[in-house]
Amino acid sequence: MELVGRLTADAIVKELPDGRKVVQFSIAINNSYKSKESQEVKQQTIFVNCSYWQAIGVAPYLTKGRQVELFGTIGVNAYTNGAGEARANLTFHVNNVKLGDRPKANGTSEPADESEALLTKAATQITAEDLPF
Repeated sequence: MELVGRLTADAIVKELPDGRKVVQFSIAINNSYKSKESQEVKQQTIFVNCSYWQAIGVAPYLTKGRQVELFGTIGVNAYTNGAGEARANLTFHVNNVKLGDRPKANGTSEPADESEALLTKAATQITAEDLPF
């Protein structure tokens, strides 16, 4: 599955109790559609929580406002909260990250440079020992 959106905040690296590390971030995906009643164009934003397990070195490049193209799968996290209620949420488990443009201060976009493209390629070349399972 492929998702394209903009990061809502800088990515963070979390270390789990077993020592594994994961890059966590969320993206916003903007969609527009035309209302049947008024033919008015409406905007809809979907927020998606993402986890990237393969290479934490990409985290400094995942900054707020940057466009990313993500490839991966959707997973369900089921848990019981402190009040004993069953809860669940969806997370997009990212297998590949492609960095897009960065927002400039004046509201325009700045394309990703070649070194960032090489970093993205290197970050996705992993070994079996890098996998979390």
